[in-house]
Amino acid sequence: MSKMKRSLVMIVITLGMLVSSVSAADDAAEWPCWQGPNHDGKSPDTGLLKEWPSGSPDWLWTTNGLGTGYSTVSVSGGMIYTTGDVDDKLMLFAFDMNGKPMWKMPVDKAWTSSSPGSRSTPTVNSGRVYILSGNGVFASFDAKTGKQNWSKDLRSFGGQPGGWGYAESVLIYNDLAIVKPGGDNCIMAFNKITGETVWQSKGFKAGPEYGSCVPVTHDGVPMIATGTRAGIVGVSTKTGDLLWNNSWSTGNTANIPDPVYADGFVFWANGYGKGGICLKLSTSDGKVSAQEVWTTRDMDCHHGGYIVHEGHLYGNHNGGWSCLELKTGQKKWYEKAVGKGSLCFADGMLYLFGENGGRAALATCSPEGMEVKGTVTVQGSGPSWAHPVVIGGRLYLRYAENLYCFDVKARK
Repeated sequence: MSKMKRSLVMIVITLGMLVSSVSAADDAAEWPCWQGPNHDGKSPDTGLLKEWPSGSPDWLWTTNGLGTGYSTVSVSGGMIYTTGDVDDKLMLFAFDMNGKPMWKMPVDKAWTSSSPGSRSTPTVNSGRVYILSGNGVFASFDAKTGKQNWSKDLRSFGGQPGGWGYAESVLIYNDLAIVKPGGDNCIMAFNKITGETVWQSKGFKAGPEYGSCVPVTHDGVPMIATGTRAGIVGVSTKTGDLLWNNSWSTGNTANIPDPVYADGFVFWANGYGKGGICLKLSTSDGKVSAQEVWTTRDMDCHHGGYIVHEGHLYGNHNGGWSCLELKTGQKKWYEKAVGKGSLCFADGMLYLFGENGGRAALATCSPEGMEVKGTVTVQGSGPSWAHPVVIGGRLYLRYAENLYCFDVKARK
């Protein structure tokens, strides 16, 4: 065989291996919305690498042209969804599992004020995709074709966003699509099929701020917890009535992360020197109360979030990462790792993504300390506020207009 023929054979074999690897994703694996299937930043994946070979995971594919934005991905029904501002429009993108573009659809004009770029991560449910623009356009699209089902303007309900625009991702709860217009109707629930109003929150008035709504069930009582301009609240999933509230972080520069619930506790942290608060929920005669247990300055979290695992909090603190005991707030450790950034959890490990420079890392998740088990750097520019996603044995990283996909499944 000639040298040229041998080279061609090797190229064909290499491409074949790559196609095989790309098509080997678990199409049944679901990360259908911001913060994953349980709204807690934790992936259901198992059988993943505990250390990346040669220091970094195997690259599968990259897709470009997403425009400016901070939206991460949702993965559902064998499709990948994200958003970005391209020219003067907010675009909703759909890709197949090989990163091939399937469709794209304009949602609204681009957000061009403070920190320009798309904000909301798409939410996929029952064959529909839901999105909220920075300007307040709230819309539903067909997940397979991109055809719009309905659209409305949240500002028409009397609220207005903060200076960085509407930034939350839509919560689908049973038959409801829940978002925060702000104002007297701070939180509203709409019929997810028709878009018709079902309820609006009562008993308080607040700006929407930038975090999303989180479903919580405590002692059999279902509720929606979320941060607002006037602090943290819990409302009834049936009526929107106020169940409990706490004014901590009222008037902070910006309240961005979502609250997280575990073992009867609700934790919420914010940046700009604020730190975190932990509340203990209790019920009596069907009424819910939230008692402050502790506050901390050891998790000053701008945007990168936190997860709870086995009674401990792990999250972004200033220029690095902290571990706190959930019940007491006791600080276990602080590490720099990739610096300030965002995270998700999968198969007992933390996946970290730095805000600057495109550096991601695999790290241990233990109150005994953090150990980095591999790093990878992706290309982009500016700050990256898109959280990493691990689902179907893959790691997805969004940086600026680029989306990267890596294989993180352990070899048998």
